[in-house]
Amino acid sequence: MKNIEQRYREFLPESRRVIVKIGTRVIATPSGRPDLARLRKIVRQLAALHKRGYQVLVVTSGAIGAGMETLGLKERPTAVPDLQMCAAVGQARLMAHYEEFFGKEKRLVGQVLLTHADLQHRIRTANVRRTLEHLLRAGVIPVINENDVVADEEIKADLSLGDNDFLASLIVKLVRADLLIILSTVDGVLAPTGPKGAMRRIPCIEQLNQEVFKLIMPPTAGGISKGGMDSKLTAAQSATKAGCTVVVANGRQDNVLTDCLDGKDIGTLLLSTVL
Repeated sequence: MKNIEQRYREFLPESRRVIVKIGTRVIATPSGRPDLARLRKIVRQLAALHKRGYQVLVVTSGAIGAGMETLGLKERPTAVPDLQMCAAVGQARLMAHYEEFFGKEKRLVGQVLLTHADLQHRIRTANVRRTLEHLLRAGVIPVINENDVVADEEIKADLSLGDNDFLASLIVKLVRADLLIILSTVDGVLAPTGPKGAMRRIPCIEQLNQEVFKLIMPPTAGGISKGGMDSKLTAAQSATKAGCTVVVANGRQDNVLTDCLDGKDIGTLLLSTVL
């Protein structure tokens, strides 16, 4: 007999519009260099979902990390102009890889670069929504990233989109997505199982509350990415309130996306709070 969590997952294949957020560490080596083998595998899964008839949108990180590697920087800069420089160098390289790999799968992609302000002003937000809808209608897969090259206040810690976790939650509301898959480098939301620090995956979270947030640790400073599980859960909380189901899963696990849309027990499922 199936348990309640398995029944929840049975509805995932019925999703129509799916957003996949790809974290920096999922598709980059520790130096920031793009992990092309991993990126190719993820693109193949995205293309497979698109061929099944899902409307797929990609929110990707990794431009600043790619620029750091090209420029020979070992640590993520803290000054805004240096971050913008890394993004300018890295964004073109990152998008070129997406275009190449999707092209081999006979899928078209379109680049969409956004800033905090684009999603604050009514007219600009409407323009973004219209563009995304037209891309999806034409069968094009939008590849979305924060426009760090021209961002100023947005790239700073207080207004940053947070390694694109927050950006993904905003896109959920913009296009009324059914499912948001946040790819990380862990198997989902983890909880301690004993005094020795052993961790276990939480298969399903029916309601995000303070008890869940207490389980996570803040992100480590000085790395190549900005996001941590705290930013992922904050983004998930926003998405679930908008009526979107969320799955946080390990992007380095083979077939993670196709398995998720097949309703398999992977990652942590966070249920929509809208009935």
